[in-house]
Amino acid sequence: MAYVTLLAYTPMPEKIVASAAKLCYAASSIETVMDHLDEKKTSDFVQMLAELGHESPIEHASFTFGIQNVSRALLAQITRHRIASFSVQSQRYVKENHFEFVTPPEIAADPEAARIFKDSMDRALEDYLRLADILQRRHAKELMEQGIDEKTAQARAEKMAIEDARFVLPNACDTKMIVTMNARSLQNFFRHRCCNRAQWEIREVAQQMLALCKEVAPTLFGKAGPSCVAGPCPEGKMSCGKMAQMREKYLGKTTEQG
Repeated sequence: MAYVTLLAYTPMPEKIVASAAKLCYAASSIETVMDHLDEKKTSDFVQMLAELGHESPIEHASFTFGIQNVSRALLAQITRHRIASFSVQSQRYVKENHFEFVTPPEIAADPEAARIFKDSMDRALEDYLRLADILQRRHAKELMEQGIDEKTAQARAEKMAIEDARFVLPNACDTKMIVTMNARSLQNFFRHRCCNRAQWEIREVAQQMLALCKEVAPTLFGKAGPSCVAGPCPEGKMSCGKMAQMREKYLGKTTEQG
């Protein structure tokens, strides 16, 4: 199961956002812009931005997450959110002597499918290690023939070998990453990835990220979630049809379906 940790975030994120908003709308100097921003005034400024649709001030708050126990398939999805920074454990430099893998719930729920999936993962690991060994031996031999000492040649050869052997590894292969996004990008991320129609793994990650954000910036992320939480569903005929349930889940209140 995916596990998300909030590693760091902008200190006083809501006050920083409120000060940016105050500078935009009031005659404040840089030296005094944070003066008198108590909890209520900070909340008022943040809510005002949401009502006006003025989103640029919330970019001043950023959040850094550690994400683990996720698949390479998730990596392909999350990196589509381009206003973010990603650091991912590399299969090019880290040898997968025994890789963990993510099993989709629908496969795990079916004994026959789970067995086939596990066998496939075992074969992938076996093929990966065999390929790495074959390539490493060949590269090491070539490097030593060039006059490089055996220890150095073996170390270089391993890196060269796993760079190509990794191509046999499956999308299910476990990975981990550190991700940083500003609050505006996060709200966009949540609109897309908390949606019921989002793929199950990235939806799980998004929900954990949102819960962590709400702990440290409850006003800023008070109405965050899938698009239908704050407006109409954008999915048209592909809608899950559960707008009322989603609003109750994310806002804690029941609304009319619309």
